[in-house]
Amino acid sequence: MEPLFSALHFNSEEMLQLLLSFILGGFLGLEREYRSKAAGFRTITLISLGSCLFTLISLKLGGETNSDRIASNIITGIGFIGAGVIFKGETGVSGLTTASTIWISAAMGMTIASGHYQLAF
Repeated sequence: MEPLFSALHFNSEEMLQLLLSFILGGFLGLEREYRSKAAGFRTITLISLGSCLFTLISLKLGGETNSDRIASNIITGIGFIGAGVIFKGETGVSGLTTASTIWISAAMGMTIASGHYQLAF
């Protein structure tokens, strides 16, 4: 029986995908950092990078027939994180744009990992 992680070796394209997700997440994060929002450079960059990495692992572990198991749960987890930055105050709701930024940065990381670079940009 082959160890679970022996099939997990990354090639140069996967390293490029991780780098791209880091860079694009960084651009989004810098904008949020500039505006002094709750989720800034580190948070958005890590969400983009983590989503890319989880999608790459999902594609490797799932094979041809079940490659979306891990990736589909990214959406649920990111929704939970995004919900944590939405606050209802006396005068209205705040954090919706930050939650949307979290959502789109995860989608961008997943898109890069699936090889759809133009769509991610």
